[in-house]
Parts: sequence; structure tokens; C-alpha cells
Amino acid sequence: MKRYFNREVLSDIGFELAGNALIAVATYNVAAASEFPLCGFNGIAMVFYRLFHLPIGMMVLVLNIVPALLCMKIIGRDFIMKTLRCMVISTVFIDYLAPMFPVYTGDRIIAAIVTGVLYGFGYSLIYIRGSSTGGSDFVMILIKSYRPHINTGFITFALDFGVVVATGLIFRDIDGIFLGIIINYLMAAIIDRTISGMNSGNVALIVTNQTQEIVEWIRDVSERGCTIFQARGGYRGDARDVIMVAGNNRDIYGVRREVKEIDPDSFVIVIPSSAVEGEGFKITKIAGE
Repeated sequence: MKRYFNREVLSDIGFELAGNALIAVATYNVAAASEFPLCGFNGIAMVFYRLFHLPIGMMVLVLNIVPALLCMKIIGRDFIMKTLRCMVISTVFIDYLAPMFPVYTGDRIIAAIVTGVLYGFGYSLIYIRGSSTGGSDFVMILIKSYRPHINTGFITFALDFGVVVATGLIFRDIDGIFLGIIINYLMAAIIDRTISGMNSGNVALIVTNQTQEIVEWIRDVSERGCTIFQARGGYRGDARDVIMVAGNNRDIYGVRREVKEIDPDSFVIVIPSSAVEGEGFKITKIAGE
């Protein structure tokens, strides 16, 4: 048990290091140089950085102290401790690691696209391990705990939109507002696509007269379970079996190919699924779900 726990912690830290490295590069090496209105607490910290030259990472850490304390009882001590660890890593990376590398001072549109993409993948790596960088993430996770059906990316976009607009108005940078919205949209889209993609799969519905042989192949070769429905044809009214099996793309491709070998007259429908959960499948959830 202790060995497994240590392995989990090391895996968490590895994802947090990778995610925060992407976020740090996006924040300091791209966004700060282009003076974008950023979202969340990073956006607020960027305002202080541009006005008073205060360190971005340290400012984010300070801003997170009160929300972290307020949310400790609601979210739980374990999640808060993981978040604090992630926040410290983020502070070190933004203030000390990122300045060691060159900054991008080219086209602002390209910079906005790069920032949004790096943010999206960076935050995704952190979210899928049940952690966060704090700030608006606390609010996002609270909303997800009460309304789990709402997309994570949509919540993130809605929470951060006001920060982007307010920052643009403070510095009278209308173009920056539009670029900040682009960043926010790209980040939200990538977070949703990344998390949903890890849970996605396919469901095959097989109408056949060779039920037993197909079921045995699925069980013994494909190593997947299946469900059999009794159906009746709408034209002739004859009885048919419908086999339902879920799997990843490789599984369902093999099933389709073998079904046609066993029963050339079979009818196969493949339905994409945004999430497959249950025995034999590992579902990836963000914290709060």
C-alpha cells in the first residue's frame, strides 16, 4: 500500500511539473512580453506586474491564500495540500525558471495562439491528476461539485472573461481584450478536448444471427464484455439478437473486422462515446467531479 501511494504521489508531481512548466512559459515568456490581459489570478497578477513590476508567480501565490483557507473545509484537506504544492511549483517556475529562457516578442496573434495552447495542455495535465493551481480553479471545482454536467472549459471561460475585459479596459487595450478572449477560448477548448478524449471510446451495436460465436470471440479474444438485446426486424418482423460492446478505437476495429468474417450478413453500427465508465475502463476525472 505504501509503495502504491508513493508511486501515485510521484506521478502527481510529474504531471504537475510538466503542466506548470507549460503554464510558466506561456505566462512569462509569451504573454507577459506581449502584455496580454490574462484570465484568472494570473491575469490579476499580470496587472500588478505591469503597474508595479511585482513578481507574477509570488503575486499569484499571495492572492491564493485567502481562497485556499475559505475552501479548505468544503473541498478537503488533501486537495488543498495538492493545490498548495502545485502553487509553489508554479511560483518557482514563473519567477525563477522561465526568466532563464528567451521571450517571444513577435506577432501578438501568434503569441495569443501559443499562449492559449500552452495554457490548455498545461492546465489539463494538472486537472487530470486531481489538482489545480488555485485561484478561479477553486470556484470552478465548487461549481463542478454541485453541477457536474457543466463542461469544465465553459466554467473556466465564464469565470475568466471578466478578468480579461477588466484588464483590457485598465490599460486601454481593446485589441488585447480580443486576444485575451482568443487565449481563453483556446485554453477552454483544449481542456475539454483533452479530458474528454481520455475518456472517449466507441460503442458497437451488432445485429446478427451468429450471436454465440461472436460473443465468444469478444469474450475470449477481444477480452471485452458485451450485452445481448432481443430485437425484432421492422420489415419482416423476424427475431434478431443485438450485441452491444464498448471499447476503444482499436477494440472496436477488431470487433468489426471479426464480425464480418463470422457473419457477412451482419449489420454493425458504431457510435462514438464521449465517456465509457465501468468494469474494464478507467475514467479520468478532474477534482470535484
